[in-house]
Order: sequence, then C-alpha cells, then structure tokens
Amino acid sequence: MIRSMRIVVTHTEPGAGRAWQRELAARLPQAEVVVAHDTPDGRDGAGGVEPVGFAAEYAAGWAPGAGFFARQPALRAFFSAGAGVDHLLRHAGLPPALPIVRLEDAGMATLMADYCLHALLHIAGRHDAYAALQAQGRWDELAPLAREALPVGVFGVGVLGGQVARHLGRAGFPVRGFATSPRTIDGVPVLHGDAQWAAFLEGTRVLVLLAPLTPATADRIDRAALDRLMPGGWLVNVARGGLVVDADLLAALDAGRLAGAVLDVFREEPLPPAHPFWRHPRVRLTPHGSAPTQVADSAAQVAAKLLAHARGEPVSGVVERRRGY
Repeated sequence: MIRSMRIVVTHTEPGAGRAWQRELAARLPQAEVVVAHDTPDGRDGAGGVEPVGFAAEYAAGWAPGAGFFARQPALRAFFSAGAGVDHLLRHAGLPPALPIVRLEDAGMATLMADYCLHALLHIAGRHDAYAALQAQGRWDELAPLAREALPVGVFGVGVLGGQVARHLGRAGFPVRGFATSPRTIDGVPVLHGDAQWAAFLEGTRVLVLLAPLTPATADRIDRAALDRLMPGGWLVNVARGGLVVDADLLAALDAGRLAGAVLDVFREEPLPPAHPFWRHPRVRLTPHGSAPTQVADSAAQVAAKLLAHARGEPVSGVVERRRGY
C-alpha cells in the first residue's frame, strides 16, 4: 500500500499549475502536491508552493524552469501535461535516465478531430473565397468542392493522429496516413518509411500534420514536400511549428503552388507581431488552441499512471528518448 508521496507541479501558463495541483490532490489524497515556486502560480502568494528543500518523487506539468531539475534530484518520473514532450527533451537540465511519460488523448483527440474537420469543411465550402467576395461587396455563388476531390494525408497517426484520420474518413473525405514504421488503422490505409513518403504527398491535397517534433521530423515539410502535393493543396498544422519551414510555406503560398494554410502551432509562441503569417491572405491561424489540455481528464490519467509507477507496475506512454516520443 502506498501511504504517501510528494508531487511538484510546474507549468508556464498562469492558473494551469493551480488547476493541476487541485485535480491531482483530489485524486491522490495520500499525496502532498505543491506548485513549483518559479512558475507563475508559484509566485501568486497562495499556499501550496514548493518549499525550500521539498524533495518530490514525481513531477507533472509543462516546460519546467531552468533550475527545476537541479532542485528536484530525487524525481522518479516526470509526467508531461501534453502529448508532446519536446519541451522536456530540449531542457538542458533534464536527467539522462529520468522516465518521461506523455499524455495519451485525455479528451484532446475529439477536440483536435473537430478542429481538423472544421478546416476541411471550410475548404470544401469555399469559405475563404466567400470572405474575399464579401470584402469586395460581390454576390457570387460558388460551387463547393466535392469531398472526394480533397484527399487528406495525415502525417503522424499515433493516438491523436489515428483518431483524427478516422474522424475525417467518417465525414466522407478520402484519408490516408503516414507513419515512420508499419501501422494498422481501421478504415485508413497507412503508408510508411522514406520509400513511400513521395507517394504519400503526391496523393494528398490537404496535408494534416500530427507528428511529434523529433530530429527526424524537424523541417520535414519544406519546399520539396510542399511541391509534391496535389494542385490546389492545403496545409493544416496542429502538431508543432518546427515541422514546417516557414519561408518555404510562405513561398509556396505566394507562388500559388499552395491554396492556403490553417496553422495552430508555430516555431515561436506567441507568434511575434511582425511575422508575415498574421497578415497573409491565404493563412488562417489560431493561438495553439486546437486541442487545449483537459485538466480534469488529464489529471485522472496522470494519477492512475503515477500510482501504477509507484507500485512498480508497467505504465503506458513512457517516452523513448531516441525516437523523441
């Protein structure tokens, strides 16, 4: 029986650390849960802040501060407050053997699938063209694009990407996935490996990015990749900004090789005010809001995994650092 444990929460977003603290404490009454003192919620003057000398066994959160791991040398695992873990893998102080556990869905897949479906319906309904006509005061009726004329390629078909691919397929869009290794998804053919990358792109009109950011995927969507898409192509990025070479995307849009882009993630966030994405007529953007973490569902998943780890039981979602996910 696990009698007690110490957990520290770290998060860059004000309010998020406190929300995680409350949800974890409610599910783990035997635990002492505090907020890291160098996060926004640790500086708000409220109680439950990481005291000097607090030796945590577990940590949860997002993008810990520079000195976090030096203060917490006894950690047994870090639970990411999101599906991506690049924020941890690039941390200079991350202990080399510390297990990292990522979230697996926790309510995010439905939100992300709806976001992507909305983007596809917006494209099929010619709503960008209607917005341009409205600005000109023109009353023109346009023929919608048939869904079968918008084959979708989902790059990255893990827990989230697989559900997005199935959701778009059920809505009537032809969908294929791409993975680094063989993978089976009900109703969705999946291409894999470098040998099938070109064929995947050449059969895609709407490229949806759901891959993790790793050394193998960074800058993968460059001019060569964008040029292989079918004419009138679109890019929908809900994964990581670092997957895309910004200059190449802008060049493809300006040259008309790409019809448009729907971007929810960026290399630098918040997106700098001077970045051309803000004002580009063929770009629609949102502030990394396609699938915000559902804290209650996520904390329930983390609490269950944390207890299993403390009992010495296997835990799913443990990151393989070599792969980056």
